[in-house]
Amino acid sequence: MKRYQALAEELTRSIRSGLLKPGDRLPSVRHASASRGISPATVFEAYYLLEARGLVQARPRSGYYVSPMPPPALPAEPETASQPDGQSRPVEISERVFQVLESTMHRDVVPLGSAFPSPLHFPLDKLGRALAASATTLDPWSTVDDLTPGNADLRRQIALRYLIDGVQVDPREIVVSNGALEALNLCLSALTRPGDTVVVESPCFYAALQALEQQGLHALEVATDPREGIDLAALETAIERHRPAACWLMTNFQNPLGSAMAADKKRALVELLARSRLPLIEDDVYAELYFGARPVPTRAFDRDGWVLHCSSFSKSLAPGYRIGWVSSPRFARQLARQKLVSTLATCVPAQAALARYLERGTYDRHLQHLRRQLQLSQGQYTDAIARHFPAGTRVSRPGGGYFLWLELPGGIDTLALQRRAADAGISLAPGPIFSASRGFRHCLRLNYGHPFDARAEAALKTLGQWLAE
Repeated sequence: MKRYQALAEELTRSIRSGLLKPGDRLPSVRHASASRGISPATVFEAYYLLEARGLVQARPRSGYYVSPMPPPALPAEPETASQPDGQSRPVEISERVFQVLESTMHRDVVPLGSAFPSPLHFPLDKLGRALAASATTLDPWSTVDDLTPGNADLRRQIALRYLIDGVQVDPREIVVSNGALEALNLCLSALTRPGDTVVVESPCFYAALQALEQQGLHALEVATDPREGIDLAALETAIERHRPAACWLMTNFQNPLGSAMAADKKRALVELLARSRLPLIEDDVYAELYFGARPVPTRAFDRDGWVLHCSSFSKSLAPGYRIGWVSSPRFARQLARQKLVSTLATCVPAQAALARYLERGTYDRHLQHLRRQLQLSQGQYTDAIARHFPAGTRVSRPGGGYFLWLELPGGIDTLALQRRAADAGISLAPGPIFSASRGFRHCLRLNYGHPFDARAEAALKTLGQWLAE
């Protein structure tokens, strides 16, 4: 547990026990920092978390105070790792995923099942000005010079983002893609052949399963803890038994669980893969959306080049621009060739616009605001679930991203629930679309990346009433 989380949990217990009463003022940030020997930033993170949970309120120029009516006790978290059967199997999931996604593609639907955060969170006006400015000054030869690897200025800016994590990346080993999904598909194409087996988490992002299905690959689901990520002992056993061609993992705020691997576990993962000479396709699109300490990418521990690190700006800055990338010193040439024979290039004006925006240095300020909004929304959605959903519901507490994973009590069938909700204008993402073996029938993934409003409150209340039936 991080320091800010420990402080937040201590204060939560004091509030719920009545030691701190409604209206009481919390210690000032300066006092809490000095008395506990922690940084002011750590205290702020703890207070932000309490505010997101609805336990405290900030008053301008006054400090933080216990909320007048603290919310009900939060639901318990999911406790145990998944237990897949250990079999490698072909994937047949796309039709079910399409049926679910069709119910999310309308703005009048309550987007609890959406895979995207609200577009209102992003500086689209500033990006638009950057796009207009870069388009008028675009070098005509850039459409040729940066054809397949991508815009040189953008790749340099991406390499500078890696430096924040202490990772030295040569811009020449970065291939810009049409979103992270293309980057991930390029990796699969470079590393596998039809019929090969690829390790995935259990549950895992449905787009990973769709990609395996499209390329004729088999999925090998490995037990995954809802807080700590994939089980390394189970992974080692799976590697020995099945000799997979690659792994596709999300080590930071995994979709759908929200789990995050600790740094020492990431190091152990990289060592295991290096011994096995097994490539890791690291799907890291949520890494910038952390609420506490910045997570380190698995790539930071890679000394032998077995990690292919994929990310994008779609979740953190520019949805709709479809700019992603993959970084890999060992496989950069194969990835560039795959890009050349598939989509050839990525939109040149969009790349130039993002490079221009990043050069101005306002990205981190935007990210700070975005993280605060998402953390606040997480607390609001979790509190609403506590009010409306039946006893026995378990809800994850991710330290970043914008998804909650719910385990529902009783013999609840979330596929049936999703169909009923769709008819009522509520989108849901049922558990079976996150599994090649169609498990997790009693589970839901819920998106809190949209502001909590009256529609979201009413939708959760309606779902809770149906579940109570």
